[in-house]
Amino acid sequence: MNALNVAEYIQTLGLQAKTAATLMARASTATKNIALRSLATLLRENLAQLASENAKDLARAQAAGLSAPMQDRLKLTPQVIETVALGCEQLAAMPDVIGEIIGMKQQPSGIRVGQMRVPIGVFGMIYESRPNVTIEAASLSIKSGNACILRGGSEAIDSNRALAALVQRALLQSGLPSEAVQLVQTTDREAVGQLISMPQYVDVVIPRGGKGLIERISREAKVPVIKHLDGNCHVYVDAPCDVAMAVRIADNGKTQKYSPCNAVESLLVAEPVAAEFLPLIGKIYADKGVEMRCDAAAERVLLACAAIKNVATIVPATEQDWFEEYLAPIISIKVVAGLDEAIAHINHYSSHHTDAIISTHHLHAQRFLREVDSASVMVNASPRFADGFEFGLGAEIGISTDKFHARGPVGIEGLTSLKYVVLGQGEVRT
Repeated sequence: MNALNVAEYIQTLGLQAKTAATLMARASTATKNIALRSLATLLRENLAQLASENAKDLARAQAAGLSAPMQDRLKLTPQVIETVALGCEQLAAMPDVIGEIIGMKQQPSGIRVGQMRVPIGVFGMIYESRPNVTIEAASLSIKSGNACILRGGSEAIDSNRALAALVQRALLQSGLPSEAVQLVQTTDREAVGQLISMPQYVDVVIPRGGKGLIERISREAKVPVIKHLDGNCHVYVDAPCDVAMAVRIADNGKTQKYSPCNAVESLLVAEPVAAEFLPLIGKIYADKGVEMRCDAAAERVLLACAAIKNVATIVPATEQDWFEEYLAPIISIKVVAGLDEAIAHINHYSSHHTDAIISTHHLHAQRFLREVDSASVMVNASPRFADGFEFGLGAEIGISTDKFHARGPVGIEGLTSLKYVVLGQGEVRT
């Protein structure tokens, strides 16, 4: 497909999406929920076909030498399918926020003024690797009464095509337009440039992928962008704290899965608990082959721990390590004087995605919640919970570290807008 044909193709998708968005905006709650439950059923009924298409993508990825974390993101296992199917059902069970009117107040003139929640219209989703994003984006688009144009990565094209075909079947079965969810069928990179340059058709673009992709979209887009660049997430182990809990959370946050953006990349430890906590977590990390990039104080404590046999996993940190999103079995570790230094460190080095404190000190926890400038802030819980499904949103379209419109996991409400509505009984302005 040449550049001219790509431009015409994306323009056609845009026009079809804009038309479908009008129909989706007036679709009933019942109809949208039927489509979501139908999609969940189709996903479960087509496991074999989805596995076959996913195998093609995985074989190409292996032949191309894609990294292990990238290949892991590409897998469409039965567990992954069940998770997105449950997400569809969870969305169907949730109240429909479209048409909801909030803040209605009577004014001295006699008019009543409030705000109504309405769909954004058409959003473009540009993502890499994870094919489950196709279903997450589609299901949220359906529930929120929007239309969407999905452009997945070339490495997942066969999986995405199979999933998108099921979405369109579910839409048609429920009486909704199949063009409400469209997958860009070409892997030509020019398609991305066209998609982010159509404000006449696309109301917002949501990139979900590597830092390079998101920086490009943010730089070149002619429509608003909802984004996060990276996920340098922290766990701060406070004094006082439940040390056993801190070990459990620090382990889960780093090693439960290395590739997600909500995996822990940096561990801060208050000096009064460092001698007790660091040997415990250090042994776990060393046994699992996690490289620990440490400041001098953390390195000293860990190297003195006889239980850590694999001392090669303990190395000095550089200044750049405090900024890094590794997406790998690597973590930076720093001993801090206490809460003030921890908050200052996080606000300076964090990507403002998700940060957690482990503490039994109520006032410390409250200060952390108020003062850490991140999209999700947690007390005594693993940052791995920073996810739309885990937050009860049904699914997420992505994570936003922006401060306008949507912040944190972007669910249904993040795909809506508020417009003012005025109810009167013949009032005129004097």
